[in-house]
Amino acid sequence: MRAACQGILVKCEMNNRVSFTHSVYDSDRDNRVALGYRHPAKRIGAIAWNVTRSTWGVSRGEGGWVVGVRREAFTRKRESAGFTQESFAAALGVEFSTVGRWERGDVTPAPHRRGRIASVLGITLDELDDLLTPPRPSTGMSVPADPEASQAEWLRVRDQGGARGRELSELAAWLYDEHARGPGGHVLTGPGWLLDTPVPLDEVRIELVDDTPPVPDLSVPLDHVLPLTSRGERYSSYSRAVRDLVRPRLMENRISYRLLDVDPGPPLTMRFGTTTFFEVFDRKQYLAHEFKGAALRAGGQVPALAALPLRAAIVDPFDLTGRPVSPSISTLTIRRDPIGGHRFTMHQRDPKAVATGGGMCTVMPAGEFQPSTMAPATLRHDFSLWRNIMREYSEEYLGNPEHDGASPHIIDYGAEEPFASFERAKALGGFRLWHYGLVVDALTLGPSQRTVAVIDHDVYDTLFADAVQTNDEGHRVGHGGRTDIPFTAEAIDRLAPRLTASSYTGLRLAWRDRNLLLD
Repeated sequence: MRAACQGILVKCEMNNRVSFTHSVYDSDRDNRVALGYRHPAKRIGAIAWNVTRSTWGVSRGEGGWVVGVRREAFTRKRESAGFTQESFAAALGVEFSTVGRWERGDVTPAPHRRGRIASVLGITLDELDDLLTPPRPSTGMSVPADPEASQAEWLRVRDQGGARGRELSELAAWLYDEHARGPGGHVLTGPGWLLDTPVPLDEVRIELVDDTPPVPDLSVPLDHVLPLTSRGERYSSYSRAVRDLVRPRLMENRISYRLLDVDPGPPLTMRFGTTTFFEVFDRKQYLAHEFKGAALRAGGQVPALAALPLRAAIVDPFDLTGRPVSPSISTLTIRRDPIGGHRFTMHQRDPKAVATGGGMCTVMPAGEFQPSTMAPATLRHDFSLWRNIMREYSEEYLGNPEHDGASPHIIDYGAEEPFASFERAKALGGFRLWHYGLVVDALTLGPSQRTVAVIDHDVYDTLFADAVQTNDEGHRVGHGGRTDIPFTAEAIDRLAPRLTASSYTGLRLAWRDRNLLLD
């Protein structure tokens, strides 16, 4: 079930003037009506298909025609490995028609199949990613033709994030109607996604489906958001460009839980399938990079929608059918001490270590919603908000090695430390967790789950007696010689310029509801 969403504003260009029209979406996601605005994905798709009919595959998807690039390199690799479409399908245990849809670009192989595909073809997962994301036609926008100049310009635009991340996110939020924005206008939030009051974490329901629906390929070329390789070819994906040109220490392509549906309830219920970190990362960063470049050219003003073709193709930013979305979990941790004063912790992310958010402060811990390993058994074993949060505490607070999927070990959360101690503290009531629902970063259109952990001071001091100041992703921000901050309105206001838009929104909500949370 998906709640109705009304009054999302879409920016249109008419005679060089900016105007807004309302788009209305019925509770049935297939029954979509746009008042005074033609579906951009359908319009762009039709143009692209007419121009490059021999190269692009066209399939009917939800909300109009979906255009996908034929994966000719993927086809050649299958043929060079000695497989017909029939024998390849048999080796993978899929229908013959499925292989044809992959090669035509109608759909992309589901994440859980990619390890087997790479193994059968005798290639790595990175090489398979390249085969599945071939070069796309040009947008016609002016981009540097020299590889060195192209990469320098791409890095210049990308670097507009960092300390300016929140400013850009809030600027992007102005593209949407106030009804689509959260409290304060810093983030977006879908219909019923952000709860009026937080609920205990255990009351939130999550469901995992066996068959994740395919994601339509992008209908807009990407040359304006991707640099050239040293060979003069366009990079196949944003993640590959980041890996080669930015080289963050932490960047692995792992299975993630893909958000398919949100029912605000009560109870708040979220339905998930599977995707990969790079699939989600690429879509978010395409949008962010496009907006950064357009904002630079607009002198720091809100860009015209004509300069944002990727964003214009997303008519409803809360429609979960058109792109892969995986909501991270960000937890504000409050050390509850009625006598000595309540305190909270913040994390400043290291730009050299992480692929996104470097230089900004976030609540702590925070991480992707994904299983701890690539082992199939962990997909359901780790499908738990609480277990995901526990792993982030282990990594960010205690400095334990990140559960990056490299090990086949399945965690016994009831017996292994520090998880067993976390479980006991939660069961005894000294470690309480709340869930606020979801907010959406306007720059990337990526959602995050906002949660709050309230830990009694004696329990906190025991659990985190060996807490580290610096971890693999950054360092803790403190005040007065400590590694935490007073939970006061003044401290929150002083931190505000350094916070991401989502963290600032979550912190303000927690301050508003402090009597409930700290009772």
